[in-house]
Amino acid sequence: MDSFRRRAPEEILASISDIRRGKLKVYIGPVSGSGKTYHMLREGQMLKKQGIDIVICAVSTNQRPETIEQIGDLERIPSMHWHKGGVERKDLNVDALIERNPEVVLTDGLAHRNRKGAPFATREEDIRYLLQHGISVITTVNVYELEGATEIARRLTGIAVEETVSADVLNLADEVRLIDVTPETILTRVSEGNLGYHSDASLFQRGNLGKLRELALRLVAEDVNESLQKHREQLGLAGPSGTAERILVSAQYYWNGSIHVRRGQQIAKRLNGDLWVVSLVNPQRPLTKDAAAFKRSILKLTDKIGASFEELHVPSRRAIPKVLVRYAMEHNATRIVIGHSKQTPWQEFWRGSIVNNVLTRIHNIDVFFVADRSNKEGERILPTKRNDQESERDWYRRLSNKEMEQKIKQMKRGTFKVYIGAAPGVGKTYTMLREGNDLLRKGIDVVIGLLETHERQETMEQVGDLCAIPRQQVRYREFELEEMDTEAIIRRNPEVVLVDELAHTNVPGSKRKKRYEDVSAILDAGISVISTVNVQHLESLNDAIEQITGVRVRETVPDSILNMADEVELIDVAPKSLQQRMREGKIYALNKVDQALNHFFKTGNLIALRELALREIADDVDEKLESWDRNDSLRGPWRRREVIFVGVTASPNAERLIRRGFRIAYRLKAEWIVTYVHDEMSIPESLHPRLESLRALTKRLGGTFEAHASHSPRDIPQLLLNKANEKKSTQIIIGQSKRGWLHALLHGSVVGAILRSARHMDVLVVADFVPNHK
Repeated sequence: MDSFRRRAPEEILASISDIRRGKLKVYIGPVSGSGKTYHMLREGQMLKKQGIDIVICAVSTNQRPETIEQIGDLERIPSMHWHKGGVERKDLNVDALIERNPEVVLTDGLAHRNRKGAPFATREEDIRYLLQHGISVITTVNVYELEGATEIARRLTGIAVEETVSADVLNLADEVRLIDVTPETILTRVSEGNLGYHSDASLFQRGNLGKLRELALRLVAEDVNESLQKHREQLGLAGPSGTAERILVSAQYYWNGSIHVRRGQQIAKRLNGDLWVVSLVNPQRPLTKDAAAFKRSILKLTDKIGASFEELHVPSRRAIPKVLVRYAMEHNATRIVIGHSKQTPWQEFWRGSIVNNVLTRIHNIDVFFVADRSNKEGERILPTKRNDQESERDWYRRLSNKEMEQKIKQMKRGTFKVYIGAAPGVGKTYTMLREGNDLLRKGIDVVIGLLETHERQETMEQVGDLCAIPRQQVRYREFELEEMDTEAIIRRNPEVVLVDELAHTNVPGSKRKKRYEDVSAILDAGISVISTVNVQHLESLNDAIEQITGVRVRETVPDSILNMADEVELIDVAPKSLQQRMREGKIYALNKVDQALNHFFKTGNLIALRELALREIADDVDEKLESWDRNDSLRGPWRRREVIFVGVTASPNAERLIRRGFRIAYRLKAEWIVTYVHDEMSIPESLHPRLESLRALTKRLGGTFEAHASHSPRDIPQLLLNKANEKKSTQIIIGQSKRGWLHALLHGSVVGAILRSARHMDVLVVADFVPNHK
């Protein structure tokens, strides 16, 4: 009905102002030298070819040959030169730009401060003035120059920043694009003398580069998440989007309330999610003296850790599940953290079970039950650090022959770099080819092993002087098909080979089933590989991708392949730009454009996939930082030894639980076991193929799979618990039951029995997936 409402005069004036206002695009990078100016100028050249009136002003190339080359024939408006501390500075010549009145201005240094007496004090103000006059601006900024990120960067790296820009400028921008770059690439550019002189050498330390890179990835991910939430609200969609973690802790005014908040904080930090804390109280009942003291303690703790706190009023105990679930849905929570119930089965029947009622009401939101270890060992919020003397002893220990062979094999192995993107068409292959030509010009022997241009003109132009290894002809049924000739590549023995589409499945009858297996063979032969993949092809994200897009991706790559890469670099493109490339026929043939834009390339899908890619690479960076130094991790150290136990059935939901178990175990550096228990004395032959499929998935993700048989369905919970205790598990992961109360009454409830008997462990009940609803 809103579409028929007459717009107010103020709304009409605001819309007219927006139409006249210029557009702002910001390139963000982790540090100077990441390539922001290069990409800005390259975009300027492309816009000029399309007939857009482009000028540049106050652009700093720092005499980098590649960047200077991108200026080409772009018209330059002279900047205002001045000196500060013996260093030349450049201000925008605002008057000259207004008089020239181009469609777009390219300028560097969004955080730049102007000379005394300039019309405006900062470049941000200059840009706002140009936008008001209908001139669009493309500019650059480093992440540590953004207010809000400045203090985090100083705390993480010790780098003090003189010139900053308000974080609100990102809200002003029509498009924000991250230029991701690995520390290895930056350090190579430094060693080659391509970054010029920098007064702060600590900026280019490997650890600091990694921290700033992760900071940039997470900052842009948060910005993308805000746009995703707005988009979902406009569509009237409820529930979590499937990209970011949002943790809701239910903490009562009781002695363990602070323990639940601390556990929620650990989870939120490790998963890089937002944290809310709620307490459910009956307003008719005044707080006791003890409860008031516990409330003060919880309020102090939530304020200290930066969590949101809210008191929810409930008229009675039986209303708690309804109020809690409704609040979780309204705030797009992905996980509720609560304590185990201490009621007996009879008390649950008579008084009602809060736990059971929460589980029956909830969809798409996991429920995490915090272990009560107080009876056994007392609660340890952050266990003590490991003893590093053991690792010192290992350093002096003589390697065995097998360990020596493994070390030598690793030394001979080629270097592996992967370009990852949120969707097809972001420019992964384009960038891979460009890097191949850069290496070729430096005298490195580079060849193309497998290239898929999809007839994209811009991509084909980047082949340049690179030669390709002819493809292998493979006969399949009555067809003659082509595949990458891995053996020919190994015989040719180049220094570097470019291999597109890492997730590709080879033609049946090929020596290896998947292209990533071919890549592994090439690396083992001592040949370095640069490859490409989209985020939706990562095995552990398969369920999240289906939740976001409605599409089940069939071709996947084990996460371990990405983990073994020496470098993983994100190619970031805003959804609007990607959709424009699609409309111009630069991604798919024109006859497929409408179908793509209405399905996989819908705006909501692209925003969500972009956020997922940003967060995934940020987590990958954090894992590497933690491997260098446990205290370098932005998410904080995780010092508790965890063992994750996943209980599955043979249902279609089993793969989802296995992937969830892997992702949790990977983030916690934990051992993980998947266990299936059959409800009869022996497992029938008909189930063997299904169990082998689950075993293969578990093994592919690096876990252990076990299958057992029980005497009867009622024995399943106890058998699972016995196995979990035998493995010294700290967390059990099980799926939400789809069976009704009558089945539970007759045969028993596995989930209910585990929750009653595993109170000494954390228990995660993974919610059933229900498609987004309005």
